[in-house]
Amino acid sequence: MSEMIRIEQLKLPLNHDKTALETKIRKTIGWKADRELPAYSIRRRSLDARNKPDLYYVYTIDLFCETDALPHMRKPKGAAKITAVKEKTYELPMKPVTKRPYRPIVTGSGPAGLFCAYLLAQAGLAPVIVERGEDVTHRSERVEAFFLGDRKLHTESNVSFGEGGAGTFSDGKLNTLVNDKYGRNRYVLESFVRFGAPEEIAYDAKPHLGTDVLRTILTNMREEIVSLGGTYVFGMKLEDIVQSKDRLYSLTFRETFPEHELPETFEKQADGTYTCMTDTLVLAIGHSARDTFQMLYEHGLSMEQKNFAVGLRIEHAQKTINENQLGKAETDPPIAADYKLVRHCANGRSVYSFCMCPGGFVVNASSEEGRIAVNGMSYSKRDGENANSALIVSVGSEDFGSDHVLAGLRFQQKLEEKAFSIGEGEVPIQRYGDFAEGKISQQTGKIRPCLKGRYRFANLKELFTDEINEALVEAIGAFGIKIKGFDDPDAVLSGVESRTSSPVRILRNEQFQCNFKGIYPCGEGAGYAGGIMSAAMDGMKVAEAIINNEG
Repeated sequence: MSEMIRIEQLKLPLNHDKTALETKIRKTIGWKADRELPAYSIRRRSLDARNKPDLYYVYTIDLFCETDALPHMRKPKGAAKITAVKEKTYELPMKPVTKRPYRPIVTGSGPAGLFCAYLLAQAGLAPVIVERGEDVTHRSERVEAFFLGDRKLHTESNVSFGEGGAGTFSDGKLNTLVNDKYGRNRYVLESFVRFGAPEEIAYDAKPHLGTDVLRTILTNMREEIVSLGGTYVFGMKLEDIVQSKDRLYSLTFRETFPEHELPETFEKQADGTYTCMTDTLVLAIGHSARDTFQMLYEHGLSMEQKNFAVGLRIEHAQKTINENQLGKAETDPPIAADYKLVRHCANGRSVYSFCMCPGGFVVNASSEEGRIAVNGMSYSKRDGENANSALIVSVGSEDFGSDHVLAGLRFQQKLEEKAFSIGEGEVPIQRYGDFAEGKISQQTGKIRPCLKGRYRFANLKELFTDEINEALVEAIGAFGIKIKGFDDPDAVLSGVESRTSSPVRILRNEQFQCNFKGIYPCGEGAGYAGGIMSAAMDGMKVAEAIINNEG
């Protein structure tokens, strides 16, 4: 009989190796050198920077021991502790799948749609994944050309649309605050590792992938889904839904890219659209599918207005952040430090950092003509010159000027139109010192923009109300007390950060369906997630509901 023993609070210097870790385990539990160490896995690794610049990794280790080995362990001294644990592992729905008349359709291939489709495929339901943009390889080529100015914005394949969703061009952070008592979180992490992610993401306290690694994972997962009977359709956008007696009947799609294979269930119509009969639609459309939101609203799907946040990106030299957070500019092995900040301002607004990208880039995340939006992105090594983060302020109906369901969406569009206008079609940027004074920068200072896409100097104060601008200036000044140099006049601001989350929530019941039976709102776009992990986990929940649904 075997048991799992968890050892916590094992402290080691940054540049230790595997031998040092195993020696620490032996010493902690009194395991003699002549006895073979039981099998173990790293459960968690976090950075201890409380006594900077002396930095340490702190480990939690799971040992897999035979019961008769337990007497050979001693009670550890100091901070370390040993406990016997029984871990909850995720169990795939194994309910026998009855023959169903139609294949489920998953619209959107971001984390929510991806993991929903993955579970459906494993259950034998042969999902069809329909993505309005291109596959990740062609999408990446198009986006890189757009960043360089060699191609114009394509409204269906860009930083927001295409295989992997908006998360493909992001920092790829995998931490979440979702309470996970069913093991879905770990299942997602282990799936990422299985499909190409480095194994440390399964145990790092703040795991991340980086856009380069995400692209490999997406391709490998797609191939696995197809091998299990699933079908991918790229270059098709959901155009219309047809209901009968409050139940989904069929879907209409419009081609956005030519030359792709279609399942035989897709029938071309005289007007060039394609129809598909189905009784199951997963709406994993992402937070930028504004035309789809409009169509769903017109069809009477139950939706509600949702608060979100808007603001600007701010860039600092990564060495500055490291010196403050780690006590030194460089470490061995290299670490790009992050931060998390919040300020409750005198005028009642709150400003907080969001989607912080250590060693990353600001990217032009636009998806609509005549509108500019920005986001943050990192590669897996996080070795860029700058750190960037969004500094955002929560907004709601009082800012939108209406309680209409789509008022937040319109508010986003107006902000992005202003950004496009003041930047003359390019990302508007400004030194923080000039932003505080309300004047257009003439040149950058010692902090050079790390920005994917063309940019132009502008007065970013023209984007927001005086109240929001005052809050941003106050907050940056306050953050400069917490992190020396945060309020450096040369810090680079860019805008507009307008897509922090979905502006609407599509309501669903306990069976995860909306007011039309057979339609399953899912993920961040539908208002049920906020990041890669929570979106992937929501996709799993929806898949479980579909698998268990008898129709």
